[in-house]
Amino acid sequence: MIEPTSPRRAWVDKTMRGLCWVAMALALVPLLSLLYLVISKGLNRLDLDFFTHLPRPVGVPGGGMANALVGTLTLVGIASAIGMPVGVAAGLYLSEFGETRFAGIVRFWADVLSGVPSIVTGIFAYALVVKPMHGFSALAGGFALATMMVPIIARITEEVVRLVPVSLREAALALGIPKWKSILYVVLRTAISGVATGLLLAATRVASETAPLLFTSFNNQYWARGPMQPTASMTVQIFTYAISPYDEWRDMAWTGALVLLIIVLLASLASRLTLSRNRATNL
Repeated sequence: MIEPTSPRRAWVDKTMRGLCWVAMALALVPLLSLLYLVISKGLNRLDLDFFTHLPRPVGVPGGGMANALVGTLTLVGIASAIGMPVGVAAGLYLSEFGETRFAGIVRFWADVLSGVPSIVTGIFAYALVVKPMHGFSALAGGFALATMMVPIIARITEEVVRLVPVSLREAALALGIPKWKSILYVVLRTAISGVATGLLLAATRVASETAPLLFTSFNNQYWARGPMQPTASMTVQIFTYAISPYDEWRDMAWTGALVLLIIVLLASLASRLTLSRNRATNL
């Protein structure tokens, strides 16, 4: 027989529920105010020219951030080409051979790199890539972003792959399949949706970085002529416009922030949908 809840326990339960609602409201206030500010100020310059035109000098009406949009996609593409294979490989190694001493060292440094400030990563990429190449470039910016992507992807991949049932590994090995083939064709294939979610989250994370790009890809008011040239990016362009004394440039910075916020939101929603689809499939 279930005993009735005592008045004191009921009071404590209602109080804690109320405090949780208050905490949620307090957390939503700055978020909603930020969204309202960005949307209200960013819609003023949001038009087709923003996506199709280059930045224009002060006093010249119109203009956009077409080169920065393409530059951001280029930088994230280079970073993904470098960082995603390395991160996934590291995550698979940590998951399948995580009991070795070397794996413990790799896991420790992945955790350390995850907490390194992005500006330090930019200085590292500047010393390792920019100085030897004697110039800023999209390649240097992509390398800096890839350095930030690797530990994120490695840790997410490790956790996702660990969720694959051991019975699948044992069944593959029982059929005589080599261990490396069972990892690639059975384990990774089973966890591919979760790994893809981690890749999207890592790409979204680095797409909103500014500090590393100030030391590597720098900026460019025109179209970049190749990956070895300075390249514009949304974040650096927004930073440049936001600190300028000109109203039209600051308005353009708000619009750039809105577009970047929409891109990050869409990527986050895509990762959530991928993860929820993976869970539904597993059920």
